[in-house]
Amino acid sequence: MDFFSAQAHAKRRTARLVWLFALAVLGTVAAAYFAAVFALGFTGRSAAPTYHRETRNGVSVRVRDSAPASRAHSLWQPRVLFWTASGVLAVVGLASLYKWHEFSAGGSAVAESVGARRVDPHTTDTLERRLLNVVEEMAIASGTPVPAVFLLDDEPAINAFAAGLSTADAAVCVTRGTMEKLTRDELQGVVGHEFSHILNGDMRLNLRIAAIVFGILVLGLAGRGLLWSLRFQNFSGGGDSRDRDDGDNRGGKNSNGLVIALAVAGVALLIIGYVGYFFGRLIQSAVSRQREFLADASAVQFTRNPGGLTGALKKIGGYALGSSLQTPKAGAIGHFFFAQAFTSGLDSLFATHPPLDTRIRAIDPKFDGEMFEPPQPVDITRESFQTAGFAGPQAAAAHPPRAPFASTPAAAIDAIGTLTPAQIDHAAALLHAVPAALRDATRDPARAAALCYGLLLDGPPEVRAQQHALVAAHAGDAAADALAELRPVLSLLDPAARLPLLQLCVPALRTLDGPALDRFGGAVFALINADGVVTPFEFALQKILLRSVARGRAQAAAVVQVYSFNAVVDEISTVLSALAHASSPDVAAAQHAFARGAAQIKLIETRLAFHSTPAADLAPFDAALDRLAAASLPIKQRTLVAAAHVVAADGQILLAEGELLRAIAAALDVPMPPLATAA
Repeated sequence: MDFFSAQAHAKRRTARLVWLFALAVLGTVAAAYFAAVFALGFTGRSAAPTYHRETRNGVSVRVRDSAPASRAHSLWQPRVLFWTASGVLAVVGLASLYKWHEFSAGGSAVAESVGARRVDPHTTDTLERRLLNVVEEMAIASGTPVPAVFLLDDEPAINAFAAGLSTADAAVCVTRGTMEKLTRDELQGVVGHEFSHILNGDMRLNLRIAAIVFGILVLGLAGRGLLWSLRFQNFSGGGDSRDRDDGDNRGGKNSNGLVIALAVAGVALLIIGYVGYFFGRLIQSAVSRQREFLADASAVQFTRNPGGLTGALKKIGGYALGSSLQTPKAGAIGHFFFAQAFTSGLDSLFATHPPLDTRIRAIDPKFDGEMFEPPQPVDITRESFQTAGFAGPQAAAAHPPRAPFASTPAAAIDAIGTLTPAQIDHAAALLHAVPAALRDATRDPARAAALCYGLLLDGPPEVRAQQHALVAAHAGDAAADALAELRPVLSLLDPAARLPLLQLCVPALRTLDGPALDRFGGAVFALINADGVVTPFEFALQKILLRSVARGRAQAAAVVQVYSFNAVVDEISTVLSALAHASSPDVAAAQHAFARGAAQIKLIETRLAFHSTPAADLAPFDAALDRLAAASLPIKQRTLVAAAHVVAADGQILLAEGELLRAIAAALDVPMPPLATAA
């Protein structure tokens, strides 16, 4: 399944899920209504009083009925239904919105909510460094921003999860047992499984499920809290009745009545809330089990190493602690995890994951059912760089980091949202080729910012001196000094590694506070516009980097506002024209490239107009991409297909063209892996 089909399928699943949870909420409303009717009948009251007219002293008066038992116990009481439905919907809705607001802070907030610790990018722990490298390889290979990496230090079981609203704010979290008990291949299989959730749109769906289930559960939690608050109440009214007068007795009786009423209300809320929660969890578990098979298949497809994933699953099955977590917070997000994170008396109903042997046999039909205990943590501090697991198996090969994939328009689009062993090896080779000083710089916010400034330096020495002055003016002398320190090493960087290096900088840059981020953005903008010309790489850097950092800090999913190709004819024309001029300075060749791209959107092909004069700057291009970012998935897909045909119209994709194409994909929130480009 390609990226766009997976995203569309995720939206359809979300719509179905909303209807299922709506039914669960309606069931909760029904339970609350019947409980209210029963309570009113028990107390002898009627929520819908009736009246009749009587003649008294020759005057007709309206007299309230005495609410006979038959009316008090009537099952149809519209006023009761209105108030109970309003109350339940208000509580569930507000609680779900509250939980969604918490989750809107991104994957990092979800990881921290279960007690996870962010892995220090400067860590000297070899196992943590191996984990970071596996995640970085996957991110660069798939073209996504590098997720934040978290560790559950106090969890010896083997488990992991990915969380976030989009690729821009994703976080990957593993337990200490996962990091210590798995080999590199097995760890890569687990991380590949989580990246499948990132790329297939499962993370946002998981957050929606968790928020709605929490909203339903709040009713039960309110009832439990009410009962807990009454645990020390004295139902006798306190003291000996012989020592109190009649007024005190009446007060004691009234107090007892209030306590009993509160206790009944607490029990009712507890039952009502947990009935709805029961059905919500059933829906949650069923949806989760279905998605886990797809994630397993995707992980095997990504790594082409079934033994890695099945090895991890077998170790969970043979390990005494399995995948069960100790934290009580795991239940709320149990459907996020790689394997079953909690146990209950209704495992067959509430299981968020298929049985381990079923998952293993889906990958390896010859599985004999034998699980095995994972070995004790191995001391890898004395092993070599490669055998310790810091790099993929081909990263140390003495070959240029250029893998022969995605060299045609069709291949470039098909690669979106996917991972292949070739892409992962290519990413590992790129990382291995980056000088160590630059890798270290990506882990520190200030030095990562200086590294980005260095990638924008160009021109003769006098221009570079002016650019240094701009950095000092916008970001401070410390930033200028860090830039001067990194400049000699930057001269050794392979041009193909520039965008992957930017991806590595994103996690550190997200930790900048507001003023520092503003200074960083101002310095980047000043450097890009210093010579009055915005190159394709400069535009790509600005679009990819600043968009990833900004969206990761204040996540808000783009709201689809455009569903018609006719509404974005001008924007698509602007994007394809800018690409065509970037591909060739010759107007005739650019027009030919534009026509190749326009032919891919038959619906509006005749309305797309080539801009024969290249724009003095890329501001219109930028504005057009912002408009297209709010378009539907089919519009984004066809626009990218057309853009890929524009840049490949001459039979090859130049490095600058590939970078610009990836910038367009990033602007549209579509992860595009590195392309096979000509120098």
